Amino acid sequence: MNIKLSQKQIGQRITELRKMKGLSQEDLAKSVKISRPSLAQIELGNRSVDILELQKFSLILEFSLDDFMSKDFSANLELEGKEEKKSKKEEERISVPTLQISKLENVLLYILERCAGKPNVGETVLYKLLYFSDFNYYELYEEHLTGAIYRKLPYGPVPQKLDSIIGQMIDKGQLQRVKTEYHGYPQTRYLPLEKADLTELRASEKDVIDKVIEQMSDWSAASISNYSHKDLPWEVTDEGKDISYELAFYREQPYSVRNYDDEIEEQ
Repeated sequence: MNIKLSQKQIGQRITELRKMKGLSQEDLAKSVKISRPSLAQIELGNRSVDILELQKFSLILEFSLDDFMSKDFSANLELEGKEEKKSKKEEERISVPTLQISKLENVLLYILERCAGKPNVGETVLYKLLYFSDFNYYELYEEHLTGAIYRKLPYGPVPQKLDSIIGQMIDKGQLQRVKTEYHGYPQTRYLPLEKADLTELRASEKDVIDKVIEQMSDWSAASISNYSHKDLPWEVTDEGKDISYELAFYREQPYSVRNYDDEIEEQ
């Protein structure tokens, strides 16, 4: 029996079928000839799907429209018995981030070196520069930069284990912690005591970090915090939970750093 589905239900079913077929959002968006942000909005239940689009989805994902609209629909049952040639691509891309301590140390030193002399770059600004470097790189290249895990806390995304890593860097004489004031507010700053080892950074990694620094390193702590609070990965994550890197693919302007429309037009 067919039922009237909500946008959220349609998005959830398309997501399940896409994953069962081993397709990335990028793969499916190209096949249906829509932009990746549009597909992301469909899967989130924020955008409706017209009948022509649904027919395209049914052809690509190989489902029956009658079954799709039924109350007892199951993505597993829909694909059961069909020959599976499931690509490993999506599984490889959706990887659990593994913290690369040496990489994180050198990214930290490089940011501090580039921002030397900027009195606004205290802990708050530094954490956000790290966050946007990590998430922008993942959105662009589908690989982790430092592998740091960020948690949603009231003042914005905070990389876990950073305090202990900074403590070790201070003990090794790589950093100096300075307590000061900025515009009347207490501030914790870090001064680099050695240069970053740039052999640890790929050209693509350095380029992403440079762009983040150019865009945001002059912002106040309040400005960059407010900006990070409107970035979709932070916005949709529950308080106190880890922020999934996969959410970077749901970003829209001005946060998205990848031009999905151009990728579709090239096909």
